[in-house]
Amino acid sequence: MVLGFGLSIVSLMGMLALAGVVVNDSLILVEYANKKFEQGHSAMDAIKEACKRRVRPILLTTITTFCGLAPMVFETSRQAQFVVPMAVSLGFGILFTTLVC
Repeated sequence: MVLGFGLSIVSLMGMLALAGVVVNDSLILVEYANKKFEQGHSAMDAIKEACKRRVRPILLTTITTFCGLAPMVFETSRQAQFVVPMAVSLGFGILFTTLVC
């Protein structure tokens, strides 16, 4: 809405792709925590260690995804206007969900 795009089928497809990326980031974190828990760490220590160790891969995934989508988000040609709502949903959504998580 900030960029002037309404909700459309194409932006909903972007949100669906966003859900996949967010689930992937969550799996990276949870898988590492489970591995530490199985090695004998307490649940809280396993979660803390997973957060410390996996923040860099999650941030790199977020930043590279947004930077890859940025040219499409700010594209002005008429031919690209069909996919811009999807890129906006995915690009800004991934930034928001990373900050929230």
